[in-house]
Amino acid sequence: MQSLHTLANPARFLKLARPLTALLFWAGVGLIAVGVWGGLTQTPPDYLQGETVRILYIHVPTAWLGMGGWSGIAISSLVFLVWRHPLAMIAARAIAPPGAVFAGLCLATGSIWGRPTWGTWWQWDGRLTSMLLLFFVYLGFMALVRADDERGGDGRIPALYGIAGSVLLPIIRYSVVWWNTLHQGQSIGLTKSTIDSSILWPLWFTLGGFTFFFAGIVLMRMRTILARTKAEARLRRMANVVEVTA
Repeated sequence: MQSLHTLANPARFLKLARPLTALLFWAGVGLIAVGVWGGLTQTPPDYLQGETVRILYIHVPTAWLGMGGWSGIAISSLVFLVWRHPLAMIAARAIAPPGAVFAGLCLATGSIWGRPTWGTWWQWDGRLTSMLLLFFVYLGFMALVRADDERGGDGRIPALYGIAGSVLLPIIRYSVVWWNTLHQGQSIGLTKSTIDSSILWPLWFTLGGFTFFFAGIVLMRMRTILARTKAEARLRRMANVVEVTA
């Protein structure tokens, strides 16, 4: 908790975030490149899915980060409401756009995979439908943050929304268990996997790479929001000075 309060100082946060942004971003790009190269050129086709299995190197990381992004928003919102951490809501705002992009990419890659596998681009499947709802919840959060800023709100309403939206995460996670679904069940676990290692290994590169890339983008956006806030505060002070002298 002490480290959490230490980062509440924007100057301290920026001192740490500046080098981490580039480090995470380029580490992510490098790992993604290795994973994509391995997945496209070094792994055999699946005995059932054929070449379409290669979509998993993008689909799985985007699904993970679509859900992980909202987990970050929910945690940041909770920290903001409980401890009033000044950077918590900035973190939630920074996470939302890349989280929405990855949720959208998850849906798009799933649709591309579904066409040859299920014979259709879309199916009102429990996993797909709940992920689509999460994508719309992302859009709603971004709209709510903008509206709250415009009316001069204190951020509590978007924070409550961020926590409430987390109810979708267990639904997405366990939808393949709770309902009769076309989407395959869990095939990758921490200790074992039903996917052969000759196909699976590039996934760890893309999974780690996209995670680092996502973190770098979030830090970049947080720095941008802080810089914009600082510039707006300076402009307001200058405007007040002009009004007083006039």
